[in-house]
Amino acid sequence: MSENFRTTSIPRPQQGVEIDESARKVLRNTWNLLSLTLLFSAGMALLSMANNWPYPGVVITLLGYFGLLFLTMYLRNSAWGLLSVFALTGFMGLTLGPIVNAYLGMFSNGHQLVITAMGATGVAFVGLSGFAMVTKKDFSFMGPFLFVGILVAFVAGLISIFFSMPALGLAVSAMFALLMCGLIIYQTQQIVRGGERNYIMATVTLFVSIYNLFTSLLHLLGFFFGED
Repeated sequence: MSENFRTTSIPRPQQGVEIDESARKVLRNTWNLLSLTLLFSAGMALLSMANNWPYPGVVITLLGYFGLLFLTMYLRNSAWGLLSVFALTGFMGLTLGPIVNAYLGMFSNGHQLVITAMGATGVAFVGLSGFAMVTKKDFSFMGPFLFVGILVAFVAGLISIFFSMPALGLAVSAMFALLMCGLIIYQTQQIVRGGERNYIMATVTLFVSIYNLFTSLLHLLGFFFGED
């Protein structure tokens, strides 16, 4: 996989850990690819919203997500990995559109809820990524905790869906919001400190973190501030 993905320059931090040129290249490539995938995913979400496409269901969503995720992991060191990333993020955008439409139709202040969740997600990502770049604290210890926490939250989320347990679903959203914040810090620092050298996989991790953070915040905002 060529590492010459054309990018803009990233200013060198004035404090914290020093980022070597290899890490800076991965970070630039990750941020540029992440920006493109976010735009593509947003476009696919708008397409599904405009056509009022229904939510495909939990089973199809999970099969599509994990299938494309494993495909991306398999192709991560080839040029086909880029196409796989866009397939994955585009599919996630398509599944997001019906969710956003549901909130717009369910609450009179649905637009405000969506915009608030989107803004909070953006602020959180920028702030947490910036913190991970400049802090001297090593967060590599978070890896195993994040893996276990995400696995537990995922299983709990499935239970809340299949057994119709709204309270558990709310708790899962709060858990995912916290876990995704931790994952953003962890993944960014992995790039900065040389633990991640594949920008395709780094992009996927950060994209999934942003996606889950947004949907979790939207669920929480809808529950506490949604107006019928």
